[in-house]
Amino acid sequence: MAVTAVRYLRSAGAPTAVEPLPRPALRAVRDDERLPLDPAEFRRVLGHFASGVTIVTALDAEGPTGFACQSFASLSLDPPLIAFMVARTSTTWPRIARAGTFCVNILGADQGELCRAFAVSGADKFAGVEWTPAPSTGSPRLPGAPAWLDCAITTVHTGGDHLIVVGRVESLGATDGTADPLLFHRGRFGRFSG
Repeated sequence: MAVTAVRYLRSAGAPTAVEPLPRPALRAVRDDERLPLDPAEFRRVLGHFASGVTIVTALDAEGPTGFACQSFASLSLDPPLIAFMVARTSTTWPRIARAGTFCVNILGADQGELCRAFAVSGADKFAGVEWTPAPSTGSPRLPGAPAWLDCAITTVHTGGDHLIVVGRVESLGATDGTADPLLFHRGRFGRFSG
């Protein structure tokens, strides 16, 4: 069927292959792209959206690296894709990009201190932190995380002052499902009550 379609397109003079689009240039956000919004007000309003918290980790030639990330989402079931957003100013992102793989550690309600340690820029975030290699990529899996996704980077998109990283899930796992998630809401960590 596909061969017949290609023959028809060729006979009609239509292209049979699509030229890939050029990669977008990575650049800073221009002043004319900024809306006249107060950044503090923007952050305050978006703070009303509660999110889970993750730590994205990777293993490169220098060793383990990672950062705290609340901008994380499932993207596709088929193929299994996830996405996270990282600031262009991140010093950890270039190491993860070079590794080409990463592990998303979904944090539990009692892991606020671990999250704070990975939110600090420039520190040795793995000091005193035990970890095990994820089965597909070897990226660090953190102890006590109720769930994890072991991924390979497939695409990186620009998104203002952030990058949108898409990863294909190579392996994953979760505990028995009884652990409450670590939530972030209005600038504070929290948990479900009820």
